[in-house]
Amino acid sequence: MIGFIVSGALPLMLLLSPGTQGYTYERGKVNGNDGAYPCPGLYCGRIPLGGEDEGLLGPCGQCPRGWRVFNNTHSICQKCEEAPELYDWFYLAFMSLFVLVLHWIFIDTAAKRRKLTREVLFTHLCAALEVGLSSGLSLLWAEPFGSFSLVSCHYQHLGDWYTALHNPNPNYEETIHCTTEAIYPLYTLIFVFYVLCLAFMLLLRPLLRSSGALLCCRGGKKRRANAGGTGIYAALYFLPILALLHAIFGGLIYVSFPYIVVILSVISSASHFAFKLDQSPKALFLGCFTDPRNGLILLGHWSIHPFGILAITPLQDPALHASLIPLVPLPAFFYILPAKFTDPANFDDSRR
Repeated sequence: MIGFIVSGALPLMLLLSPGTQGYTYERGKVNGNDGAYPCPGLYCGRIPLGGEDEGLLGPCGQCPRGWRVFNNTHSICQKCEEAPELYDWFYLAFMSLFVLVLHWIFIDTAAKRRKLTREVLFTHLCAALEVGLSSGLSLLWAEPFGSFSLVSCHYQHLGDWYTALHNPNPNYEETIHCTTEAIYPLYTLIFVFYVLCLAFMLLLRPLLRSSGALLCCRGGKKRRANAGGTGIYAALYFLPILALLHAIFGGLIYVSFPYIVVILSVISSASHFAFKLDQSPKALFLGCFTDPRNGLILLGHWSIHPFGILAITPLQDPALHASLIPLVPLPAFFYILPAKFTDPANFDDSRR
């Protein structure tokens, strides 16, 4: 007990001793030509001032949107003017494709048909149009405004996605709020994309249904497909959920999305074959070519899988990494070829 009290009191005594000094920094405006005036924290910086304060730097605080601190020695907010890296473009493409794939999955599930009908095809195309328009307008909205090019603050470490967790509190006196978009514009751009997806879906999908494209006549009666309405209701749920996941886990998704793509591509491909009634290798193989729906789903898997491979490698060695693309069909064949050995009849307990 005595040892516990002594061990707890020792740090307090050291803190209150005359020789102990707290963290010090220049709190107000400083002359930018006099040397380095670092700010506490990773993202607190000083803004170059103009007018009567030309040549001075402002007090430590939050950098404006599109600016960030690149050097904590000087802690000067600098404007982000570099183009995004290839990995960043892969990330933006992944976020768009993920929404599109979710649309297609829920549309196909709501249709409850094993064949690709005209009504379902129109709904799939409408979803692709919605995501395409949302992606294009999101890029046009970002800086430079009206251009499909982007300027960005390059990613340095995972903390760039969670700057709100790095507001410093020097000497436990006051908290300096320096929350900023250190990975500009990857964080806010996704929210804009989700809002546009929701807006275009609520605008175009009802127009498609009311225009008669989803109506087919049989015996003088009109039958409306379920794919359109149920797909809208599903999106009204998963789009807000995706926005919440992006707000909380955006950084983790950013660093792991290539591996998520590859793993989900393999799992979804195996799941697609597993739901087939005839599990013979011949039926599984021929079904990929005789059924248009199965063929499109398989081509979708084969398109997403190389996307994940390219995102992992960013084509650092083009010759080597391009040679991995022909291996994309292997997971499908790995399921089909040994399918006969996994027949439950081969594991009949009565034969033991």
